[in-house]
Amino acid sequence: MRNFPLILRARKGGINAWSQPCITCFTKSANNSMISDHVRTMSSKLTGSNRIKGTEKNIWVEFGKLAVENQALNLGQGFPDFKPPQHVIEEMAAAVASDNHLMHQYTRSSGHPRLVSALSKLYSPLIGQKLDPNTNVSVSVGAYGALFCAVQGLINPGDEAVIIEPYFDCYEPMVKVAGAIPYYCPLRPTKTEGVTSSGDWKLDPKELESKFSEKTKAVFINNPNNPLGKVFTREELQMVADLCIKYDAICLSDEVYEWMVYDDNKHIKIASLPGMWERTVTIGSAGKTLSATGWKLGWGVGPEHLVAPMQVLHQNCTYNCPTPVQEAVAGALEHEMNLMDKPDQCYFFSLAKELQPKRDMLARLCREVGLSPVVPQGGYFMMVNTAGLNFPDDGTSDPRDFKFVKWMTKELKLAAIPPSAFYHKEHKQLGENYVRFCFIKKDETIAAAGDILKKWFSSTKK
Repeated sequence: MRNFPLILRARKGGINAWSQPCITCFTKSANNSMISDHVRTMSSKLTGSNRIKGTEKNIWVEFGKLAVENQALNLGQGFPDFKPPQHVIEEMAAAVASDNHLMHQYTRSSGHPRLVSALSKLYSPLIGQKLDPNTNVSVSVGAYGALFCAVQGLINPGDEAVIIEPYFDCYEPMVKVAGAIPYYCPLRPTKTEGVTSSGDWKLDPKELESKFSEKTKAVFINNPNNPLGKVFTREELQMVADLCIKYDAICLSDEVYEWMVYDDNKHIKIASLPGMWERTVTIGSAGKTLSATGWKLGWGVGPEHLVAPMQVLHQNCTYNCPTPVQEAVAGALEHEMNLMDKPDQCYFFSLAKELQPKRDMLARLCREVGLSPVVPQGGYFMMVNTAGLNFPDDGTSDPRDFKFVKWMTKELKLAAIPPSAFYHKEHKQLGENYVRFCFIKKDETIAAAGDILKKWFSSTKK
């Protein structure tokens, strides 16, 4: 049981690529309030709500913008530099060109009927439950939207949430906006020398349980993990499951990289473990599964008593997602399900086979220049150890990895993401000596990144 107080502080963040948050409403004025002097002359009420203070920055905007401004080769943001499978594109074209006028009108708020039917068929055997398409599935604007609906629909002000680190950076602000209190438990490296794997990063059972209390409402787990690439073993998932059951907590399981698993590793859905179906929401993504991140379509799958609040939140937020996108994703998933007995043809499986050589290529290129990669078991990101590298300090108070990535983007024209952004302040040191590279790229893109690193490292030895 946790018996120590929590001091809440705003986390320093980063940003998502092409929009800048409005900071004006939160600029401190002379009397130390978070209201601009200009706004104060009109009305002290013309400001943003208190609940979003401290969440203005976003890592993707900051470093996406930096990459564009410096025309850098972008191994930062997680999207392919190639198109989705041709049949996926054709599904979208067919939906838009359909003679059915309803393809251009509102569809069911919680999910297009054809799509939720496909998702229930896909997930039923994976979770080990017979899913009802109408009550066990909620579709939203990307996995982001599904997570937002889950957090806002299920977590109350004053509740507590346990977040396993490194975590996708939206978990923390979503919990805080809901008025809840986050507690953080990191995966820690058990091996730092030589060739290392994401599997070498472990949870400490005692440390994890110390974050739980009778007020714990939810636990966040990302499997496979971003940015680390860890695929949790059954024993590790059971440890989390046992605590969820003991403290009667909901598990929000972010599994958007569920199909991208390498070597002999196996992705196990925590919802399939005994006693976990009734307390788990499984988050999935069409963008990740089909290599179409710009389509922004995701879903939450779970028992009716957890999914219904998500559906209510969604219907009073965005109401529904674009009909032709949902129709296209439904058709694409049906196509892949028909090929699941042919792994070489089914994109669920063939994408991982395509990505594993890219992972190995990036790891080899890093090792060739003296960098130490943490070889991921899943996902399409790689953490690379940069400890010992010398680069000019920019004089800011930013974490080391923020400084390094900014310098690398500006000077070497190679963009990455600083992993400390995926940690709360108290644990940022665990990510400060790494950078996160994305390898869902063309081979020539990865090779070009290797050339940049080789050129830099050879220049430092002269």
